[in-house]
Amino acid sequence: MAVEPGEWERIIEANPDHSRWYIQRFRDLEAAGDDIVGEARLIDAMLPRGSRVLDAGCGPGRVGGYLQRVGHAVVGVDVDPELIAAARQDHPGATWIAANLADLDLAAHDLPKPEGAEHEGAAARFDAIVCAGNVMTFLAPSTRVDVLRTFERHLDLDGRAVVGFGAGRGYAFEDFFADAATAGLALDLSLATWDLRPFTDTSDFLVAVLRRG
Repeated sequence: MAVEPGEWERIIEANPDHSRWYIQRFRDLEAAGDDIVGEARLIDAMLPRGSRVLDAGCGPGRVGGYLQRVGHAVVGVDVDPELIAAARQDHPGATWIAANLADLDLAAHDLPKPEGAEHEGAAARFDAIVCAGNVMTFLAPSTRVDVLRTFERHLDLDGRAVVGFGAGRGYAFEDFFADAATAGLALDLSLATWDLRPFTDTSDFLVAVLRRG
């Protein structure tokens, strides 16, 4: 069965130049010295060096690229091949894959097996999954639970998935929490920002830290 296209696919279908604009936007921000890796610093703080990280909805690689540079093994996945091409160009040390998160099965890809790993499928299991940049709100509603199940399936036993998105984008936080539970993920921590401010009933942004339930 075909996966329902999300908002990003509709945007680039209407404007084929949008991906190139998006890529250049973050290149310009980085060149200007702007901080574009705050999400990545939170993930790095959670992990020992050499951890395996899946950057889900990686775009041109700003989060995963940073994590790779500071010593993690990174696999990035995005539905937009043009963004993946930019990630490969700008951050060649990581593995970048053009695929849809809703039906992703990284076990079918030739990923290097972690050193010392013995169990089957270890190459497709991750210590952390990061889903930043409002990716969840760009998904077709029919695929949200499938994407969260993808996260659950690709997490290592003690891994964590960290998902961040804003309010007012068509995906209520309470609906997200319910979808995560349906997908087999349990909530460890709710934050209102990537710099660790507490989540409250009036927060307009959510950073959810999830584990396998």
